[in-house]
Amino acid sequence: MQAAAGSPTSATAESVGRLGDTSARDYSRKLRLFNHFAEPELRAALSTLSLAAGMRVLDAGCGSGEALAWLAAAVAPDGMVVGLDLATAHLRAALEVLPRGSHLLQADLLRSSLVAESFDLVWSVNTIHHVHDPGAGARALSALLRPGGRLALGQSSLLPDMYFAWDARLERLVNEAVRAYHRDRYRLSEHDLSAVRGLVGVLRAAELSDISVRTFLIERRAPLDPPTHAWLLEAVFRATWGERLRPYLAAADFQELMELCDPRHPGFALSRPDFHFLQTFTLVAGSRPARTGAAK
Repeated sequence: MQAAAGSPTSATAESVGRLGDTSARDYSRKLRLFNHFAEPELRAALSTLSLAAGMRVLDAGCGSGEALAWLAAAVAPDGMVVGLDLATAHLRAALEVLPRGSHLLQADLLRSSLVAESFDLVWSVNTIHHVHDPGAGARALSALLRPGGRLALGQSSLLPDMYFAWDARLERLVNEAVRAYHRDRYRLSEHDLSAVRGLVGVLRAAELSDISVRTFLIERRAPLDPPTHAWLLEAVFRATWGERLRPYLAAADFQELMELCDPRHPGFALSRPDFHFLQTFTLVAGSRPARTGAAK
């Protein structure tokens, strides 16, 4: 498997993903914030996958590594968990929370050194859309499954996020501005942005069977718990929005958005008593057939 416990094996070649990912890119802080914010729903999704003691599990795109502990607990005492990620900084963050007996590997998921048919479950969250060809990514991950093993692809926000229960017009404009920004930054089409919703088709094209789909609603309202407050303030209000959206909004709309995002402003969104946040997390899973070409 070539993955040492407690120490990530390094990738030997630079790889660039669809969204600009390289081994040098670092958004581990954002990943950690999301995992703490969505932990109840992510754990609920994991609970649907029938994990059991002794299983071998791969977290493909493990990021900052919080899910590794959840997976390790589910397959203890004699199971094994491996975390795979492309980014050096992400693996350094994962190393800080790596459960005893688990392993890390630095690699492009399309070109890892993992042995075929090694895992009972491959868990991959918010990762497959970073690959230029998601179908190729699903096939590569499927090849790592033992016959009957499950590939579980998780994706947040298949439905548009809702932040402004009190202003649907501004909500719509901001969501459209974010999409326009990402189209320009990564040279994507509108089809590219919406294709992430097609996970069922991705798994069917990878010839997986027994496909299941379940969507979990992440719902928060004022007053917000600390992980939700931190995620929205740092990862959304400051990192996703801010100055980058100025070219995509009318001046008055941009000013209104900045006031909503400013903790010093009396209209700061996260301090509003009517603040209501909705986000989805969708888990699509399929099994590798016992025989090649088995009926789906």
